[in-house]
Amino acid sequence: MSERLGLTPSQTVGPYLAIGLDWGEAGRLVVPRDTPGAFWVTGQVLDGAGEPMQDAMVEFWQPDPEGRFASPEDPRGVAPTLEGFRGLGRSDTKGEGLHYRILTVRPGPLPAAELDDEAGPMEAPHIDVSVLARGMLDRVVTRIYFPDEPLNETDPVLLSVPEARRHTLMARPEGDGYRFDIRVQGGDETVFFQV
Repeated sequence: MSERLGLTPSQTVGPYLAIGLDWGEAGRLVVPRDTPGAFWVTGQVLDGAGEPMQDAMVEFWQPDPEGRFASPEDPRGVAPTLEGFRGLGRSDTKGEGLHYRILTVRPGPLPAAELDDEAGPMEAPHIDVSVLARGMLDRVVTRIYFPDEPLNETDPVLLSVPEARRHTLMARPEGDGYRFDIRVQGGDETVFFQV
């Protein structure tokens, strides 16, 4: 009779793959430090128990204040006019307080239906955010909205989220910038989108 073996113990995904993901301080700057209107967005990535995750990677992708992406794939074909605007920033959650921190500017509104149809409904200014972390097989994607934005009332994506959960997508003013904590599971989990 053969001996029955036990199950292989489960393990988290990792160790965290940092090669090529850490862009250093320059990676945290969507805009240069001296850009008028620039502000910091900071926060923590929290696990199901509400504890900060020490090795998450938070990536921002956003349009400039005119609603233009720093990409040749923007179908409207107009490059951002803000000098030094990259449209992309990355920060890990290592170090003191396990906070991520990214310097950016307020993005402009975007056409909702098709990026090249500015006559249709508009999406409120927002920042697209991806989160990668140990134990997560896939990235999760969310958005940061600004609480004082009138277009929030008509943004089709925000309105598709149940009203009781929309607060998980709102940044909070803090100091001279905003705070946005990302809860990957548990009570008050941040709303994530399929992309």
